[in-house]
Amino acid sequence: MKSIFITVTVLSSVVACMPMVYAKTPAQADKVLRVAFEAPDDGFDMVKTFNYYSGNVADVIFERLVQYDYLADPVKLIPGTAQSLPVIEKNGQVYTFKIKSGIYFTDDPAFKGKRRELVAEDYVYSIKRILDPKNHASSFSFIDNKIVGANALIEQAKKTGNFNYDAKIEGIKALDKYTIQFTLTQPDYNFPYILAYSSFGATAREVVEYYKDRLAMHPVGTGPYMLSKYVPRSKIELVANPDYRGFVWNFKSTGTAWDNQLVKEMSGKQMPQIGKVNISIIEEEQSRWLAFQSKQLDFDKVTENAIPKVLDHNNQLKPAMQKQGIRLYANKEAEITYSMFNMRDPLVGGNSLDKVALRRAIALSFNVNEYIRILRKGQAVKAEMLVPAGVSGHNPNYRSSIGYNPVLANKLLDHFGYKKGADGYRNLPNGKPLTLKINTETGSAKVMYSELWKKSLDAIGIRSDFKVSNFADNLKAASQCKYMMWSGAWHADYPEGENFTQLLYGPNVGRGNQSCYQSTAYDNLYKQAMQQPPEKRMPFYEKMSRQIEADNTWILQDTRIRNWLIQPEVQGFKAHPIMNTNWQYLDIASPNQK
Repeated sequence: MKSIFITVTVLSSVVACMPMVYAKTPAQADKVLRVAFEAPDDGFDMVKTFNYYSGNVADVIFERLVQYDYLADPVKLIPGTAQSLPVIEKNGQVYTFKIKSGIYFTDDPAFKGKRRELVAEDYVYSIKRILDPKNHASSFSFIDNKIVGANALIEQAKKTGNFNYDAKIEGIKALDKYTIQFTLTQPDYNFPYILAYSSFGATAREVVEYYKDRLAMHPVGTGPYMLSKYVPRSKIELVANPDYRGFVWNFKSTGTAWDNQLVKEMSGKQMPQIGKVNISIIEEEQSRWLAFQSKQLDFDKVTENAIPKVLDHNNQLKPAMQKQGIRLYANKEAEITYSMFNMRDPLVGGNSLDKVALRRAIALSFNVNEYIRILRKGQAVKAEMLVPAGVSGHNPNYRSSIGYNPVLANKLLDHFGYKKGADGYRNLPNGKPLTLKINTETGSAKVMYSELWKKSLDAIGIRSDFKVSNFADNLKAASQCKYMMWSGAWHADYPEGENFTQLLYGPNVGRGNQSCYQSTAYDNLYKQAMQQPPEKRMPFYEKMSRQIEADNTWILQDTRIRNWLIQPEVQGFKAHPIMNTNWQYLDIASPNQK
């Protein structure tokens, strides 16, 4: 802890002394956006973490070749650092991008006083970092077996212990200074969406080699913002990148009243307008709600406990909130939430019938509808399928075979030898006590969630032991298969079912596959699905969902409806189905502009 504190102090003091000169950017230093994260980040090396909050920050520091249109519905890609969308050849097997010239990384000691332009080789290098086995990149699953020539280099690195970053890969070429070409092992029309994910932002090799194991605390990119202060698990401060080239806010309305208002207040503005973004880590729901009420936050999601105070019975903003000029934006997330078992855990893991029966009984004990009513205050819908609504491959008519049935749960446990002792709680078939150890986090909502799980498990005679930590540490434990049961959520990184089904693909253990689940049946279905174009994958995704129900690897729960409250000064706000960060598209109005 001491070494971390010293490093952060040095970083903060160095950056804080930098003059806030906005040379090219239209951002105004006096426009400060104040936001909150409900859990800590894990640094900003997105090759080595898939922490959601880390990704929010990385999205405005590191630029990708392509990005999402802010308003389009359905979502669509637009050029990022690329001059245009890619030239596609061989039916989606070859993608060629031309990068805009004159894009520069922010000044950093790693560049030894020289101005550093973004070039095609930076993307080649950045993707090689994802391929490097030493990095255990979660996003490796997005390109596993997809890049021509990559596997040979990966296998060599596994044997030697070192990845050869100077070796050429046939499937990732810098054809010239500004041109990069990808050649895939088979056609993949999802590939441009993958390149829009935060892990595929450009990082300079000099920066990686300069900071080494401190890289996560020293993000250096070409995007609209740069890190100025960082206190891990407490506070993050971003300032506008003074050399950022900027862009004009010219997105087209989808025809909704909300979009029409955004276009009216934002069209033609030089962006970004916000000069500083202050991010506070506020894990306790009540504290975040009080911070918003006292105008310490410019927007935030309505906490579940505050919903009755904010929304009427028609889910409209109550008059008291409207009088303050506060606005409501309701957004059904492209996500699923779930509880997951560690399939390598000696108590709950494994494929023997008694272990499957135990997991099935636990799943049957949990009343998702009660969970939505009590904890979500009705602001969610039950998740039925691995692929959620709003993502290609979702079947709206699919219904899970797992429901709420504690009577059947008790019968299953009785049948497979999980007998109750004198205290009313069950033992393992070998007579030893059965205790389910569940990882969780702090905060009133998590306490209520734990209480609901305890009630569910008590009803079937299973002891529960809740291990309270923080999100970042629980995520690390899950990535290392060092837990018994935990709850998670996955928000779409790109709008196709592969992004969700890969979370349970066997080769992704240690990356996205936090259940440490390995099933030949599931893996074969996944491989077959990947051989099909996206529009033909739904039947495979349905079968994969059934396989998960049979093995009871996950307990699907819900898809949340996020109710965003926005302070009257904030202009341009809209929650995007895929993008997690919209700070670069916002403005803060002066009093006479409201």
